[in-house]
Amino acid sequence: MLTSLLDLVLPVECGGCGLAGVGWCRRCARELADVPARVRPRVDPDVPVWALGPYRGARRRAVIAAKEHGRRDLAGPLGLALATAVSRLRRWGELPAGPVVVVPAPTRARAARSRGGDPVTRAARVAAGHDRRLEVCGLLGTGRGVRDSVGLSAAQRQRNLAGRVRIRTAAGPPPGAAVLLVDDVVTTGATAAESVRVLRAAGHRPCGVLVIAAA
Repeated sequence: MLTSLLDLVLPVECGGCGLAGVGWCRRCARELADVPARVRPRVDPDVPVWALGPYRGARRRAVIAAKEHGRRDLAGPLGLALATAVSRLRRWGELPAGPVVVVPAPTRARAARSRGGDPVTRAARVAAGHDRRLEVCGLLGTGRGVRDSVGLSAAQRQRNLAGRVRIRTAAGPPPGAAVLLVDDVVTTGATAAESVRVLRAAGHRPCGVLVIAAA
């Protein structure tokens, strides 16, 4: 009864295709569960980068809905997809079999506040709930002066982030821990490259970057 009343006030539709009556449909679940593939962004982060698929279809709509339209419920399917991808990468020998620290890519504080929190961090926490060998640690943040990257070229994105991605907590994993950077979309690779550089400078061991989609 309560669910039916909520549906009248806030109609439920699939975050991937808009199908009414379900938050995430089986067809979109199958599309999201694609195997991770190696991609090579224009700015090389000097670690492997894997994407679950191209930035289109259900992946694109889900990322936009989670980021711009407040669909917190999509952390469930997105997090499960990340956990499944990590499991596959481990079986293939691409990621360590033991504990891995999952670090969400840095986001501007203002953007996170406007979205009611960081969607990537929410998805990462769901992933860790599916895999006890994953630990989520919000190590990275951005300093002042970072602009929205939409519309910027690869070179402009690098200049925008240079020196502005920072370690924001001392209560992180021990130096040398295997770290997996996660993000929703990789476009030019500038964010990943600067994040990997900062993590290495802090004594951590980045072992790859995993994203929902590659643009």
